[in-house]
Amino acid sequence: MKASFLFTMKSFLFLALVFVVTISNAQDVKWITWDEAAQLTATEENPKKVFIDVYTDWCGWCKKMDKDTFQNPEVAAYMQENYYMVKFDGEGKEPIEYKGKTYKFVPSGRKGYHEFAAALMQGRLSYPTTIFLDEELNMLSPVPGYQKPEPFMEIARYFGDNIYKEKDWKAYAGQAGK
Repeated sequence: MKASFLFTMKSFLFLALVFVVTISNAQDVKWITWDEAAQLTATEENPKKVFIDVYTDWCGWCKKMDKDTFQNPEVAAYMQENYYMVKFDGEGKEPIEYKGKTYKFVPSGRKGYHEFAAALMQGRLSYPTTIFLDEELNMLSPVPGYQKPEPFMEIARYFGDNIYKEKDWKAYAGQAGK
């Protein structure tokens, strides 16, 4: 009995240590609201591009992307340095001001959708969708679907490092993995 208790205690301590190490390696992502990002792009001397993660509470792939991609230390560090990061609920109820227009929640079926999410996703409501905007809040590209850290970083660098101004995506993606 004593030996099995010690084994169980050692197993517990090992698992607790693994948990603590895992938690300490997770990167804190500093998400801001749309209003905060719009304010920063308007007032900062050298504003960043804006990244919007459009999600819903019920979306399993959204939660997986939060955990696997946005908590990846390399992804989180790059994104914090190069983008204002906005988390936006595609079914949120708060009105949003964008380019002189007010976007609102539209009840539909059991839930509904936000007009801003529909506009950003160009009418294709698919979650998760990540949106890249330039420093003046102009659309660069919506990217639908779950993205693992490595492919996500290729996309983020394409816009964040202004590669999109010199190369089209196919030319860049063809050499990005090399």
